[in-house]
Amino acid sequence: MNLFSYDISEKFKKSVAYFSMEFAIDQSLKIYSGGLGFLAGSHMRSAYDLRQNVVGVGILWSFGYYDQSRNEDRTLKPHYTRKFYYFLEELEHKVVVKINSVDVTVKGFLLRSEVFGTAPVVLLSTDTDENDYLSRTITHKLYDGNQRTRVAQEIVLGIGGAKMLEAINHKPDIYHMNEGHALPLVYELYGKYGDMNEVRKHVVFTTHTPEAAGNETHDIGFLHEMGFFNGLDLHHVRMLSGYKQDNHFSLTVGALRSAKIANAVSKIHGMIANEMWSGVNGRCEIISITNAQNKKYWTDKTLIRALDEHEDYEVLARKKHLKKVLFDVVADQTGKMFDPEVLTIVWARRFAEYKRPGLLKYDYERFVRLITDAQKPIQVIWAGKPYPTDYGAIEMFNELIQMSHHFKNMAVLIGYELSLSKLLKQGSDVWLNTPRITREASGTSGMTASMNGSIHFSIDDGWNPEFAKHGKNAFTIPPLDYKLPNNEQDRIDNKNMMDILENTIIPTYYDKPKEWVVIMRNAMTDVEIEFDSGRMAAEYYERMFNI
Repeated sequence: MNLFSYDISEKFKKSVAYFSMEFAIDQSLKIYSGGLGFLAGSHMRSAYDLRQNVVGVGILWSFGYYDQSRNEDRTLKPHYTRKFYYFLEELEHKVVVKINSVDVTVKGFLLRSEVFGTAPVVLLSTDTDENDYLSRTITHKLYDGNQRTRVAQEIVLGIGGAKMLEAINHKPDIYHMNEGHALPLVYELYGKYGDMNEVRKHVVFTTHTPEAAGNETHDIGFLHEMGFFNGLDLHHVRMLSGYKQDNHFSLTVGALRSAKIANAVSKIHGMIANEMWSGVNGRCEIISITNAQNKKYWTDKTLIRALDEHEDYEVLARKKHLKKVLFDVVADQTGKMFDPEVLTIVWARRFAEYKRPGLLKYDYERFVRLITDAQKPIQVIWAGKPYPTDYGAIEMFNELIQMSHHFKNMAVLIGYELSLSKLLKQGSDVWLNTPRITREASGTSGMTASMNGSIHFSIDDGWNPEFAKHGKNAFTIPPLDYKLPNNEQDRIDNKNMMDILENTIIPTYYDKPKEWVVIMRNAMTDVEIEFDSGRMAAEYYERMFNI
């Protein structure tokens, strides 16, 4: 079966299958939760732009991640709605995987390249009449909170994905695991090659986070019972995986021992990852390939044209128009009328404790003085999706909503998906990024903000050290000792952040507008090449696939 509607470039002819639990490709295809999906979506767009021989392999989530709605008091309400996608092509091929000793049928759907301008993507579903209800629910919700369902999802992605490619007669040279979720494919390939050294020649791995939640660990006996190892006996699995005694099986360690090469997603993350996994015997080399995003998809074309024509007044005029477009959404959701002349700060990404969405209000009295200053006013917008059962993150989200009732220039938006993300990046003046240092592996939202002239104001972590020139194309909160207690880190980072905001960012915006537009232009220009996913997609071939 020919999956491609374009001619493959000679430079990128090696066949690659890119396995990812989520892909953020278009607002209408809700099979993603956040940064991992945004990255995968941009990779698929650039693979198409470069005519690469890449096929995405993912899962067609019947209910997506979840839809954000509100309770009567305006607090967050996770909502699940079944999705239908008439632009997908249902494949005639079906495969069977064994999960917890039950045969589960997996059917495939194809997203063709011409639909959204991406590499072709094969999506898998167990939500089919051949399966009982329990088996059908495996692909209902992305990152299902039930441990058994989560592992079943990984079996469907890894083993089901590899089998589906074989069923449609697509034979990849390289299997790329975007995070460790697809690890079961290694054991499917072992059944094909019969030699783990041969398997390694065909497998590469990207690790995306130092966070424990992104480096799953399960009891090896439980994984064996679930069918994670594709029917291999447990003694054999221990020999292959290096887990000869330890019962705590890490998917990340399993991937590092099964791949020919792995990569972290920024230079600083490369150092952290090599330090984290330094004690793993038999692991592959971990290099760093910094994440990037697809400029063609994310940028406002009129703003870029104004940049290219070197017309500062057009850049500022277009930015004000984009602010008005965003503020229509603010008014619709909150009833608040924001002013396009006022400095607008946005914090928007996945809500998680280590990302510190509330750092701006850590010193509450100082925050109130800042947000009630009538001489040099600011507007602040928060948006993002907490994990639906991360009650601590939901509480943070709801606390901000309750606070927002007291300030006409503070808004908390729901519906943080591709469309709103794009509006926020195009319509903001400052993009605030506040993770605890060393815990942000990459942080690509700041890249797409910078592409749209929203100034990155960030902790010096992830991609920021590779890009930021303080006061020239970004503003950077000074680094501190990451070994300090969390509360002390929060206090110091808040003080440094507020000092820069009050003494540099706000005065520059209001008192030195010409200097501000220079910073905007520098940001858009400096981010253009190194942090466009065309560079990243080509680098994967050069440093991972073709070696």
